[in-house]
Amino acid sequence: MQSETLQEFLVDELKDLYSAEKQILKALPKMAKKASSKELRAAFESHLKETEKQVERLETIFEELEESPRGKKCAGMEGLLEEGKEIMEENADEPEILDVGMIAAAQRVEHYEIAGYGCARTYAQLLGLDEAARLLDETLEEEKAADIKLTQIAEKVNVEAAEAA
Repeated sequence: MQSETLQEFLVDELKDLYSAEKQILKALPKMAKKASSKELRAAFESHLKETEKQVERLETIFEELEESPRGKKCAGMEGLLEEGKEIMEENADEPEILDVGMIAAAQRVEHYEIAGYGCARTYAQLLGLDEAARLLDETLEEEKAADIKLTQIAEKVNVEAAEAA
């Protein structure tokens, strides 16, 4: 097995993240539409705008590295989003439970992204790619903030779902 250089590994991770973000861009509007909680809907809509900026940051990094963002499909994100889709289908008739499930699915997505961006930022730092590391860190902090926001919403939505049961 041929070993990859750290920069090749970084590029591979970035392609994975780029594919993941593109998939998220398609999923978020559907999730926002299905959310019964106004706060959850607003969080999904806000994160959609953030995700668009995150894609732009990744494109900037690819330009800096003189690499293409294309060529890889993020199977991990595909699986997470498929699970989220199943939750939406299975709970379509129970809005409170649907919101609970969508929050859990969205947090899984955020945790996946936090792991990916954390690794990519570290690789960029080790390679002396300061601007790339800064951009990746900016996105990493946004993903962490999104996770915290989802937790805050879940604390309200989960109680409402329990009371409705």
